[in-house]
Amino acid sequence: QSGARINISEGNCPERIVTITGPTDAIFKAFAMIAYKFEEDITNSMSNSTATSKPPVTLRLVVPASQCGSLIGKGGSKIKEIRESTGAQVQVAGDMLPNSTERAVTISGTPDAIIQCVKQICVVMLESPPKGATIPYRPKPASTPVIFAGGQAYTIQGQYAIPHPDQLTKLHQLAMQQTPFTPLGQTTPAFPAFAVLTVAGKQRSSTALPLQAITIFPCICPGLDASPPASTHELTIPNDLIGCIIGRQGTKINEIRQMSGAQIKIASATEGSSERQITITGTPANISLAQYLINAR
Repeated sequence: QSGARINISEGNCPERIVTITGPTDAIFKAFAMIAYKFEEDITNSMSNSTATSKPPVTLRLVVPASQCGSLIGKGGSKIKEIRESTGAQVQVAGDMLPNSTERAVTISGTPDAIIQCVKQICVVMLESPPKGATIPYRPKPASTPVIFAGGQAYTIQGQYAIPHPDQLTKLHQLAMQQTPFTPLGQTTPAFPAFAVLTVAGKQRSSTALPLQAITIFPCICPGLDASPPASTHELTIPNDLIGCIIGRQGTKINEIRQMSGAQIKIASATEGSSERQITITGTPANISLAQYLINAR
């Protein structure tokens, strides 16, 4: 409908690159339709949530680093002007995206503010073409995070920790019985790469899978004793986010309790405070898993 060419990068990645090409009018039409689509998704997701304030639409643009200086302007003057005239929030990342010469520019606000903001960014990019060669950002496929808790391996799928096939759990249990290996970066050719976690001052190899195949959360690991002592951890959560953690009639918080094995108490709202206290009790592994699941929500 916009008349623009739209290409979406392939691959099983947490992020995909959408490239929009064409006359500026066609690009703005395409961006307008994307921004309204995102707003529609936010509205739909809010119908099942107790959150009262509507989050803004957020887009991340991928911009050659050599053009970011013109976008920021002298002493930040250009970016300030764009923010003030459109009402959108604009942030230019300080670092380049992995293996590229591009930077992320995050825009958030109402769909109308985003469209106006993209128009102004396009004008700057037309006036200041990129200098030198641009190495485009290509997202890497996601390796599924794996968590070990209580001798069982779990993979994270969306907001759930799914028990992993027996082979991985057995590998993990085997690895836990081995003597400590050489530190990371000094693996001997006789062994595959091991992820070494430091637990209570002692080194333990966490899994016998090559490092590339796994993402390790260093804080999540079984205690060295058969039953690690229970401890307590406190989190503070903004009031407007508490609904999505509790879920309808407590369904989500009960799922998190069940999956993590931790006790989770949510304090009642106190007058004049914009935050709620969450107390998590259990083994370090239980607490870490509960924290991870709460953050994922």
